[in-house]
Amino acid sequence: MGYAVVLGEALIDLLDAECDGQPVFRQAIGGGPLNVAVGVARLGGSVQFVGSLGDDALADRIRAFLTDAGVGLAGAVTVPAPTALAVATHTGAEPDFRFYGEPPSYGLLTADALDVDLVGGADVLYCGSIVLLSPTVLAAARRAWSLAGGLRVFDPNVRPRLLDGPAALAALRQTVAEFAASAHLVKLSAADAELLYPSEPVEGVAAYLRELGAATVVVTLGAEGAVVAAANADPVRVPAPKVHAVDATGAGDSVMGALVAELLVDGEPTDPADWHRRVAFALRVAGLVCESPGGAVAMPTRPEVLTRFPG
Repeated sequence: MGYAVVLGEALIDLLDAECDGQPVFRQAIGGGPLNVAVGVARLGGSVQFVGSLGDDALADRIRAFLTDAGVGLAGAVTVPAPTALAVATHTGAEPDFRFYGEPPSYGLLTADALDVDLVGGADVLYCGSIVLLSPTVLAAARRAWSLAGGLRVFDPNVRPRLLDGPAALAALRQTVAEFAASAHLVKLSAADAELLYPSEPVEGVAAYLRELGAATVVVTLGAEGAVVAAANADPVRVPAPKVHAVDATGAGDSVMGALVAELLVDGEPTDPADWHRRVAFALRVAGLVCESPGGAVAMPTRPEVLTRFPG
């Protein structure tokens, strides 16, 4: 089995919590791509994280966490910046993230700093999330995408607070189209789809991204499961398992992590039914994540998934 490269951000989440009746923020290591990398490793896949990390104690904690999780750091670079913070508050179904740190520590990876051999030799390359809003990292991601010798997977992981008006949204929409055009897999959430393509049904968004060139598109729907558009088949809804959810942080990332882990084991499916099976497994992974607090720390192992959802 080969390895995956996950190119994206790692940061510190400050999560809305309560202690002794008082509002507090709970510190957690986060970032969508970091969650994906940890998810792959926990499911038995070999994975390398590629991105820029700060030069402070918080970045040291991120490095130690990733190392302990079995995620390689050969492609990570250190930059002279404090670690970016994402403050998450809950006022509705989706957490509201506000980001602090200028320049953001995760947005300083340059194309020249890429480990060409590491990226080019990966069986699966993941690019996506908020790092693509940084022109510097976007250039690095484009170079990585062009170097990829294996499967290319993409997740826009949109954060509305980082989009400064209609022009920024239009630019992001163009970036999504660019990467989707040559992606073997695009995964996005229903919230991403609504922001990028307002009023378009999720099946329509999936079909549109396939028309652009994406081989397979998965749109996650939270407790409702996911829509899968694969090969020449019509989009299909795959249900999620019933779970006792306590924290949905990282659930969407765990779906991507599970799909990447499956690609490492069995390669790209040729049959839509195989994609449906893999997405069903990924939704079970996400269900287990939702039953535990935290994002990256909640990523399960394969035996844990099979124990919780036998058969």
